[in-house]
Amino acid sequence: MTASMPQADYEAAKRNTLLVLLVPLAIVALQALILYAMGRQPICACGFVKLWEGDAFGPGNSQHLADWYTPSHVIHGFIFYFFAWAIFRKASMPWRFAVAVLIEAGWEVAENTPYVIEYYRNNTVSLGYVGDSIINSVMDVVWMALGFLVAWRAPVLVTVVLALAMEALAAYVIRDNLTLNILMFAYPFESIKAWQTAIGQ
Repeated sequence: MTASMPQADYEAAKRNTLLVLLVPLAIVALQALILYAMGRQPICACGFVKLWEGDAFGPGNSQHLADWYTPSHVIHGFIFYFFAWAIFRKASMPWRFAVAVLIEAGWEVAENTPYVIEYYRNNTVSLGYVGDSIINSVMDVVWMALGFLVAWRAPVLVTVVLALAMEALAAYVIRDNLTLNILMFAYPFESIKAWQTAIGQ
């Protein structure tokens, strides 16, 4: 309790903060339940969970805790923090965080619908994409949350440099990253797709 804040106000603020912090957990739990109802597998069909899946074109991609698309979700957090700061200036940080979690969880559900899965398979480098396991999808939200918190505490220049470095590394290793993913999802370029798929030949 601060010297300038009455006890009642302090207790009310503490309860409100606790409530708002519980909201993201409830959102992620709901996300997992929806994905389960959609028929997504809780973990990789291989029967085990890996901390890192390095083969971006293998069957384990999007099935474990982290992979080459994890940096994209961290960058989501950077972007969501910026927009939350710009749009919800009067909202508390916990509420901004909750909104970011809601958006990311909503995308994770949409991303695992048959339409989006098929769209990815037909129009991007993700030719063998079959959707995420539930644990991978939940971890994508966790990685976004980490990115949001980094952007909150780190200097803007550090956040920008981290984003550019992650984008450059992913582009170099797997010829894909958040920028290319958005571009190819919005307007598939056959020349880019040919360049991307050539890495696996």
